[in-house]
Amino acid sequence: MQDSRNRTRQRMTLLLLVGAGCINYIDRATLSIGNTAVMADLHLSYETMGWLLSALAWTYMISQIPIGLLADRLGGRVFLGASLVLCSFSEILFGLVDSSTNIFWTRALLGVGEAPLFLAGTRVLVHWFSAEERGSAIGLFNGSASLGPALAPPFLLAIMAWWGWRDMSVLVGVINLLLAVIWIVYYRDPISGEVSAPTPAHSARASLRSALKDDLGYLLRQRNTWAATAGYTGVVYLSSLYVTWLPAWLEKTENLSVIQAGLLSAFPQIFSFLGCFLGGRLMDMISQRGVAPLVACRRTVVLSMLACAILTGTLALQPGSIPAIVLLTFTLFASGVAVSCGWTLGTLIVTENRVATLEAIQNTGASLGGVLAPLLTGILATRYGSFGPAFVLACGIGLVSVVMYHKGFSGRALKS
Repeated sequence: MQDSRNRTRQRMTLLLLVGAGCINYIDRATLSIGNTAVMADLHLSYETMGWLLSALAWTYMISQIPIGLLADRLGGRVFLGASLVLCSFSEILFGLVDSSTNIFWTRALLGVGEAPLFLAGTRVLVHWFSAEERGSAIGLFNGSASLGPALAPPFLLAIMAWWGWRDMSVLVGVINLLLAVIWIVYYRDPISGEVSAPTPAHSARASLRSALKDDLGYLLRQRNTWAATAGYTGVVYLSSLYVTWLPAWLEKTENLSVIQAGLLSAFPQIFSFLGCFLGGRLMDMISQRGVAPLVACRRTVVLSMLACAILTGTLALQPGSIPAIVLLTFTLFASGVAVSCGWTLGTLIVTENRVATLEAIQNTGASLGGVLAPLLTGILATRYGSFGPAFVLACGIGLVSVVMYHKGFSGRALKS
């Protein structure tokens, strides 16, 4: 009976985190989906909209390490609940403000509110799932980063068609708030011995000096930290390329309308979601055959990232409509596997009390990749009148990521 209750709580915790991840990415899409309506209502230029679209990415990036240190010291129940409330507050404000300056600050606040989810959420999953079954759980959780963008266009476009962009944002904020209440009421950390004996968390009152020296300082001196960060930067560079520029690429290369390209771009994200989930399952299956989880994870991320890089380079050749769509689905599937296993790798090379801090370091590099991918792609597409050079660059970055994962690791986990 106890095992049955634990399994139910495991699954419900994972389900709530996946729901939060989907809402997290729908949050990010509200301005992207409503940008032309916002520009028309507030008389904004494309340059101003560019700044507004970048606000979330910058605050999300600079929040990672401080949030990671906090996540290793605070319980997941209140910390994640508070972050969802902050996201709700910023989305509701976005629907109420009437100037570009105020929109900028609501988006910047949203970036801070979203920063804890994948850091504290991963630490929660480490609490509830052993190393041998962790890949599937984290893969499904990370898959929400692909499922959210797939759900966002039809969901948000439908709401905006009925009620407009302001009410769309307010409704998304209310959904965030509802999820925050459910999480705070339902979630509890496992009791020692129920699932596995968790490594005790740092005291919330631990000194700043201890946090910087014993955790952040220690991790920054380790080769594996830098290898994981550099490798994951490449992983997110490629995934961000497709998230941000896929509609425009489809519109240009396949001669589609804006609406057709926008809706069609949601379809391949389903394959990215499947890659995230099945990549985690594959890693668990390899581990259950006697291969060390760290080795299984590294092998999977290396092979999937190699496939993603090569397929991206092939897409630069513009092979034609049907071959391009087929290649695109395989590319995003491989990207999903790499995203899932690259994130899981961080939980396997460090002890539980430093999981969020290590993932924060890794995600800072990943956020840089997420910022650079749309920027460099736009610059190259403008200069050459084609996405081909940008895809070749992305292929090269992907191959560098493969080298970092294959050669950069010392082959052992970090100690406490």
